[in-house]
Amino acid sequence: MKTRAFTLIELLVVIAIIAVLMAILMPALQRVKNQAKGTICVQNLKTLSLAWFMYKDDNDDELVKGTTGSSDGSWVLNPSGDTIEDKKDALRNGALFPYVSNTVDVYRCPADLRQRDPRVYAFRSYSIAGGMNGVNPAGGWQIYPIIKYSEIKRPASKYVFLEEADPRGYNMGSWVMRPKSKEWVDPFAIWHSRSRSTLGWADGSAEMHRWLSKSLIEWCKQACEEPDTFSFYKPRDEDDLEDFTFMLNGYAYRALQ
Repeated sequence: MKTRAFTLIELLVVIAIIAVLMAILMPALQRVKNQAKGTICVQNLKTLSLAWFMYKDDNDDELVKGTTGSSDGSWVLNPSGDTIEDKKDALRNGALFPYVSNTVDVYRCPADLRQRDPRVYAFRSYSIAGGMNGVNPAGGWQIYPIIKYSEIKRPASKYVFLEEADPRGYNMGSWVMRPKSKEWVDPFAIWHSRSRSTLGWADGSAEMHRWLSKSLIEWCKQACEEPDTFSFYKPRDEDDLEDFTFMLNGYAYRALQ
């Protein structure tokens, strides 16, 4: 008995159906992939926020140093070299590392692709807000940093960690803004869908926040990708002001006298 073969038209129809199905499924699969990365990122910042919280319990209510340093005491150290392993060692030698189950993976968002970029070659995705024992009052940041956890008013409303994509090869120092002159200083990273970033809060929780201002989003992306374009940014429109107000309200610090 002869077996009937597919005709060319039938093969083309099957290929077309497969192509349509792939076109339908690929965006859905990409959304699932993005959601998985976001879930991991939120969990990472929960881990770091809880580690930050536990550190103060072991140190007489004093916050870990929120900047990057060259000696013991800072939450992470400045890398001794430019390789990824140098940057992982800077995490292992930081004061917070014993509180995160001794793994460097929690310092990195899976949506952070800078490790693939030879211009920046970064590993750590997160920074601490400068007001959380992260700046020198003489540095021109218009604040006195908080040193003791008991100084934080409404910890559940104050963020500690956020995603940052410093173009210098690693997130140097802390993340800062200027409250008095109402200026963004450091951009933040926007790696997640719907223009969102992840924040870790002083009560040990973490969540994603969606940015509203298109001009602010563009400034952040440009500043994170091109070091020569880095500049302060002032709110320009209503959406800018809403984003700035949200971050200012969550930026814990002591006011200059």
